[in-house]
Amino acid sequence: PRSENFDAAMAIVEGVRQELLGDGLLTINVDVTPADAGEDVIELKRAWSSQPQFYPVSGRKRKRMTPWTQQLLRRAKIFVGEGDGSLADVFDDYQVIASMGLHSVVNVPLVTPEGRCFAMSNVLGSRTSWTDQELVQIEMLAAFALPVICRMPIAEA
Repeated sequence: PRSENFDAAMAIVEGVRQELLGDGLLTINVDVTPADAGEDVIELKRAWSSQPQFYPVSGRKRKRMTPWTQQLLRRAKIFVGEGDGSLADVFDDYQVIASMGLHSVVNVPLVTPEGRCFAMSNVLGSRTSWTDQELVQIEMLAAFALPVICRMPIAEA
């Protein structure tokens, strides 16, 4: 069974996200790429979702090496996507995202002490661009969630 503490902590993070940023979506994806998958494939598993009716927990995505995966998952650098064109360039499911009224994303890599991205926090918003203050808030929310995500057993992800 999933950890009640994890779900409770993420519900707090989502409540703060809503208070600060309004309508949107928060998901946490964990890198569950098998060791034998090769360098050009990444497998992600959704560990938490604020809107499971659209993005259910335990959903999986296979990603190929693209500029987005290189930046976020290999170099552990934040990705900011603003506007529908940016989302369409990066996400195969951008039509679902657009149907939810979402037009921008910030993907924050969650990294080990050695600097390897093991998961990511994904915030999508109804706005078409983010302010500097909103970007800082999103990074802080990811940092706030990091300890509970680190304690989550991968089997629960």
